[in-house]
Amino acid sequence: MKKEGISVVISTYNSERYLELVLWGFQSQTFKAFEIVIADDGSGPQTKACIDRMSSLVDFSIQHIWQEDEGFQKSRILNKALMAAKYEYIVMTDGDCIPRKDFLAVHNEHKQKGCFLSGGYVMLPMNTSKAISEQTIQDQSCFDIKWLLAAGYPSSKKRFKLTLRGWKARFMNKITPTTPSWNGHNASGWLSDLIEVNGFDERMQYGGQDRELGERLVNAGIKPIQIRYSAICVHLDHKRGYKTPESIAKNKGIRAQTKKERLTRTAFGIQKAS
Repeated sequence: MKKEGISVVISTYNSERYLELVLWGFQSQTFKAFEIVIADDGSGPQTKACIDRMSSLVDFSIQHIWQEDEGFQKSRILNKALMAAKYEYIVMTDGDCIPRKDFLAVHNEHKQKGCFLSGGYVMLPMNTSKAISEQTIQDQSCFDIKWLLAAGYPSSKKRFKLTLRGWKARFMNKITPTTPSWNGHNASGWLSDLIEVNGFDERMQYGGQDRELGERLVNAGIKPIQIRYSAICVHLDHKRGYKTPESIAKNKGIRAQTKKERLTRTAFGIQKAS
């Protein structure tokens, strides 16, 4: 039996500065019964040094789950991180997504048996991403629309994710036309459910491996719930050199099979087919 609480699984690869900012975001959380499990897909020693330093500065425990760099193998390291988790509930995010201080409290408040939660993010341009610091995370100004606009964030309707609270955010969760899905940057569910569908399909590289996991969860009867206007994180900009037409096409084929055959488990996940 896993302990009651949240294991936050954060994926990372050679991005120490962003990872440091994300960890400061979790230091600011109002919900405290959690650990961090860093799923590290082959980063160099600078990432380990960053994690060691931050471990001495924050109030929560950090597990650093690392594998050798063999190209983009995020699905594999995420499965390893899931198996290392100490708590019964998983919140999954990325090492470039800074959580607002109520991020984990929202996930904890909305969690339900037989369900998973689908959050969203606010994508920041590069100039705004570079303006964020430990101080703006601690005082939460990096989630304030006035500060963001002053720092170069372009005004758009997506700003409502940052400005709506309480019943207004819950109302938008209900009426948004966006289908709730498992998102690698902001999603949560019960570890037992994730293990039951055998975790991530390790054949999949960049492009939709998180969505495919969610599709198997739905096929298994796990209901997705939308919280994209309530569980808030800001997504820091960066290059995506690992995105290729080949990986996208391959992953689309796997997802199509999952949908067509209504698969609930992958043979290429946590447990491998013999």
